[in-house]
Amino acid sequence: MEQSGHVAIVTGGNRGIGYEICKELSGAGCHVVLTSRNEEDGRQAVAKLYAHDNIAYHRLDVTDSEDIASLRNWILKNYGRVDILINNAGVYLDGGVSVFDVDEKIIQETLAVNFYGAFNMCRAFVPIMRQNGYGRIVNISSGYGAMNEMAGYEAAYRISKAALNALTLIMADELRDGSIKVNAVCPGWVSTEMGSKLAPLSPETAARDIVHFALIDANGPTGRFFRYKKPIQW
Repeated sequence: MEQSGHVAIVTGGNRGIGYEICKELSGAGCHVVLTSRNEEDGRQAVAKLYAHDNIAYHRLDVTDSEDIASLRNWILKNYGRVDILINNAGVYLDGGVSVFDVDEKIIQETLAVNFYGAFNMCRAFVPIMRQNGYGRIVNISSGYGAMNEMAGYEAAYRISKAALNALTLIMADELRDGSIKVNAVCPGWVSTEMGSKLAPLSPETAARDIVHFALIDANGPTGRFFRYKKPIQW
């Protein structure tokens, strides 16, 4: 596992797993850009991490192309590069809802955040990684999006994560001849606002598993799907 002054972007970093990812990356010596859709929440999160002087805040709605462009320009101006991208921002809007009953707008909104958000972030920042000859991308996925585990209900969420998994494989293959690695991680059932207090895993534990793949060295995997640091079926 590498520990150097990489520049890392974390989407949805104001709470839960994203917040703990920022803390972990900071502890590993990275310059972390914590992003969130709600600026007040994001700045409060950074304020709570006051002991980590290598964490900065920038507002980002991953569904807004102008926000992504603004972040890209700010990153280039302030850091000149991006080494790590954690696509963590996500929504879960159709828990327990049948595919025959889910509102199409819910599917569109879920795809906008969970898939297109990551897709457009990668399209914005991979060229910078390519130019600098280094990159690590971790897409926060779910077993709900694994074809091997596919079942009924939560269709919007499942489809969005299945699409994110496909994107992971496509990008990893296209980037295989370089030094950019792309992996998907299912953090498991985590005790967050999305996962509920009934979940057995802490955000800290999930974050450590995710950051492991953000800091892999040149011999680390790419184009793989992991849960608890172990490969799982797509």
